Amino acid sequence: MRRFSSRRRWYSVCGVIVGLALLGALLAGLPQSPVTLFTATPPASGVPSLSPANGRAPTDMPSVGAISSVQIPATLSGFVARDAQVYLPPAALVPNPPALPFVLMMMGQPGEPDAGPIKGVLDAFAAQHGGLAPIVVVADQLGDPNVDSLCLDTDQFGQVETYLERDVVNWARGNLHIQADRVHWTVAGFSNGGQCAISLAAKYPQVWGNVIDASGTTYAGIESETEVLADVFGGDQTAYDATKPATVLAAGRYPDSAAVFTVGTDDQVMEPGMRELSIDAQAAGLAMTYYEVPGEGHSVEALTGGLTLAFDVLSSRLGLG
Repeated sequence: MRRFSSRRRWYSVCGVIVGLALLGALLAGLPQSPVTLFTATPPASGVPSLSPANGRAPTDMPSVGAISSVQIPATLSGFVARDAQVYLPPAALVPNPPALPFVLMMMGQPGEPDAGPIKGVLDAFAAQHGGLAPIVVVADQLGDPNVDSLCLDTDQFGQVETYLERDVVNWARGNLHIQADRVHWTVAGFSNGGQCAISLAAKYPQVWGNVIDASGTTYAGIESETEVLADVFGGDQTAYDATKPATVLAAGRYPDSAAVFTVGTDDQVMEPGMRELSIDAQAAGLAMTYYEVPGEGHSVEALTGGLTLAFDVLSSRLGLG
């Protein structure tokens, strides 16, 4: 395992990977039973402290969180998205729950919005933090699992960026009991979703205080760059380059943002780009951590190992340390 951060650099010999049997089963498509968990109006008063040290967990608090499917209206974007999945940690499943940090996550392509991997990681996190963990929306940035939407607003693939940054964010603010401060907001993604996450974090630092890019592609359309350049950008290389995370990061400054980049040590395709983007993020002023999950390629184990490390790194910043 290799890990370094902008605040200190260190190396270790082990990684932490949580709940692989459960997560592998979920990714293999085994059925789940969605539950209804949402109320339109969060509790208005009597919100308890987030600190697990302030008392024992409620006796009626579940030991694990729960996943529900929800259709998020594309009110502004009109994007035809599949149902999102929402993870609520144990602390969100009791009467009068605390407001919790918020995570927006996107998965890979081809793929679907699947909260299974992050549930396993955050259930383990919550078990060590008095039931506290972020609330997560795993949203659909693809529409069609066989199409790379580029995580942009385009004529070809729809208003994907607007859907994520406006429709999903507005829905979360109106329907989930989440904290409002950007420091407690994280955008995360795996593979195609990782590129989407770093792109949104770079463009909208006023919304996202943190980003987790797990084995992400370096920029939109990298696997079919010639076609994307011609069909989406009309051959305008400058316009295409302007959408790339490295370009956006270089033009911005991020004095109060944090980034965690993770990738498997055996992921020869993604590792070079992840390393380059981590350097770009650090140069732009983000508090940056880079981590390689030992012995993993482009796999669910690389994702869960990376998420485990990332939430450990971000826990104090999220108010959960």
